[in-house]
Amino acid sequence: TVKGTKKEAEKRLSELLNQIDNGTFIKPGKTTLGEYLEHWLKDYVKPNLAPKTYEGRAQYIHRQIIPSLGNMTLIALKPEHLQRFYAEKLSNGRCDGKAGLSARTVRDLHGILHAALATAVKHGLLVRNVADAVDPPHFHRPEMNVMNEFEVMSILESARSTGYYPLFYTLLFTGMRRSEALALRWSDADLIAAQISINRSMHHLATGEIVFRQPKTAGSRRMVSLSPSTCIMLRQHHDNEEALKGTLRDDDLIFAHLAGSTLLPSSVTHSWMKLVRRCGLTGIRLHDCRHTHASLMLKQ
Repeated sequence: TVKGTKKEAEKRLSELLNQIDNGTFIKPGKTTLGEYLEHWLKDYVKPNLAPKTYEGRAQYIHRQIIPSLGNMTLIALKPEHLQRFYAEKLSNGRCDGKAGLSARTVRDLHGILHAALATAVKHGLLVRNVADAVDPPHFHRPEMNVMNEFEVMSILESARSTGYYPLFYTLLFTGMRRSEALALRWSDADLIAAQISINRSMHHLATGEIVFRQPKTAGSRRMVSLSPSTCIMLRQHHDNEEALKGTLRDDDLIFAHLAGSTLLPSSVTHSWMKLVRRCGLTGIRLHDCRHTHASLMLKQ
């Protein structure tokens, strides 16, 4: 049924027949965007992406997207709906006096919607991805912060009084990620050949569960060369751990609590922030250890 003139109805009929001939016709459905996103999370995101990535996307979908757009049917979604949604989420688009989301967060929401709608197109639920016709907000990436040699030694000297000294030393002199370092076992380290194998990462989920997972890309599985000083430090760390625990197994974590339980990523980051403030350095994140390592390597 078409509301309008007979000529408009004939035009619409011609379009539908053309879609059937081309194989692009999709029968109008009543599935809402919220229902589709729930299925997308369960059937695509959870089996294919890292648990932490799944948690992040699920949080964005349940807290931001579904409350605003969830009741709209999937096939009724148009570019203007997304553009208005982004504007309302931005700080300058809120009219209720509350602070809005940052441009980067809104851009993340756009990325989730674009990926979900692309899957819908692939499965024949939509003819096109309406997110292609929407301009997400721009944001300026924060500048990378790196430390010089003096600041690195200052941080490490201050870290000696904490239980995180071996971990922070390793992060600074290898450039590996926090999740990779926390997943390391003694069997991954070859202190004679001066190298360490990165073959998994550790994730702490919102449920409290600790998950070890293979790296998401082939390039993330790699051998990292260790400097002589890092080998000496790890050998001393091994001897200290063995003296305290009595014995160490190959599958024991290199960086863990005395009882063997895993270090929590949030606790590691919190300790780093306190350490940085104590040393009078501001704006240096734990992730900046990677940038610092690369910077020092280039300088050498």
